[in-house]
Amino acid sequence: MALKNSSLKGIAGAQASGRSRIEKDFIGAREIPADVYWGIHTLRALENFPVTGIHISSYPALMRALAQIKRAAVLANFDLGLIAGEKKDAIAQACLEVEQGGLLDHFVVDVIQGGAGTSTNMNVNEVIANRALELLGHDRGSYSVIHPNGDVNMGQSTNDVYPTAIKIAAIHSTGELLSAMTYLREHLEHKALEFKDVVKIGRTQLQDAVPMTLGQEFSTYAVMVDEDERRLREGLVHLHEVNLGGTAIGTGINTHPEYASLVRAHLQRITGLPLETASNLVEATQDCGAFVLFSGVLKRTAVKLSKICSDLRLLSSGPRAGLAEINLPPRQAGSSIMPGKVNPVIPEAVNQVAFEVIGNDLTITMAAEAGQLQLNAFEPIIAHSLFASLAHLTSACTTLAEHCISGITANRDRLRSLVEESIGVVTILNPLIGYDRASAIAREALAAGRSVTSLVLERGLLTASELEEVLSPGRLVDPHGSVVQAVRSDGRTLS
Repeated sequence: MALKNSSLKGIAGAQASGRSRIEKDFIGAREIPADVYWGIHTLRALENFPVTGIHISSYPALMRALAQIKRAAVLANFDLGLIAGEKKDAIAQACLEVEQGGLLDHFVVDVIQGGAGTSTNMNVNEVIANRALELLGHDRGSYSVIHPNGDVNMGQSTNDVYPTAIKIAAIHSTGELLSAMTYLREHLEHKALEFKDVVKIGRTQLQDAVPMTLGQEFSTYAVMVDEDERRLREGLVHLHEVNLGGTAIGTGINTHPEYASLVRAHLQRITGLPLETASNLVEATQDCGAFVLFSGVLKRTAVKLSKICSDLRLLSSGPRAGLAEINLPPRQAGSSIMPGKVNPVIPEAVNQVAFEVIGNDLTITMAAEAGQLQLNAFEPIIAHSLFASLAHLTSACTTLAEHCISGITANRDRLRSLVEESIGVVTILNPLIGYDRASAIAREALAAGRSVTSLVLERGLLTASELEEVLSPGRLVDPHGSVVQAVRSDGRTLS
């Protein structure tokens, strides 16, 4: 709320000092601080939506996408002879400045707002109009020369501009997430290689199962991340279909017949994206299904990241009274009262990001469902939730890779001893000694507190060298290629 309050205080101060200009809308006239690029619609939004204190400028990708759309629109309208060259040049230059990160401090409306994003669109229209006026040597607010609606918003409606901008911004933001996921996957692959010969006991339902290698465990995590990289790229395909040119409800009212194709062509060139105009603009204007689908993929990514982090926390539990199979790099003191305690803070942080993304997905789902008739009024919360998920997942992947995965070490002796002591070892011996003998060995080992291997050796069922070979990392990694072959070469039967 501090950001909102500071904005309103600045307005009051400017008005009190007389440093203001008068702007009008159909509701009435208001004083606007003289040194801002936004106008009366933005002022009303500042007053009406003191919700989160987070400005739309918090999502630079969205601001860049909106400016790209405005630039494409003015170029298309110029091609159609609808706007003069001098105006076109000034508006295009103002758009380009925003695209390059300029004027961000003037995009001040709250990310959550009523009006289906109209306040965001008008904030952008006003900033671009006033900057264009300045470039032409006019005072801000001289809308008889360049008007936020009549010129900057020509051929457009919030209802086609805003969802198109969300899609473009999401595509670019996803590129950053994919880079972070690749970075994380490469760290996991490195650990898989480092731990390829570290034998451990696998577990199902938190109970001892069969041996595997720690390398296999980390390789699995790498594959999980890789799968979601693929799914995200697939999900991006649906974001390339836009409703730009549909204006208010998709009928294209107030546009030139050739405008939709021209503005798409300009936007393609500006963004470098293979955008397509939806075949049915009325449907595309009201349907938020692409956002639901894409958010579902983000949720899937979050779920699997959280699963990995929960595993890391469990595997590193201890240091004396837990599994203590791996060590996470110590990042900070873990307790204000317990000296020497170190907590798995990085996985815990990523878990929390995952919980947030899962919640954001539900928000996006409900917002998409709640849109009535020809327009969804709840795209601002869709945008806010979507961009928060993308940004936080990107940071989470990078943080997890750098501050956790890269420094993980294995407690090799403990891992080996847990395998030797585990009843689960008996499963891998089934093909060599038979199921009934294996069951008897398992029962006796559990009752007597002895190891499976010691009982197998004592009864002469296998030699020490045979046991060592069967439980070697190579055989655990590839049981079908090694254990079955060993059975055949040793002449043993499966009975």
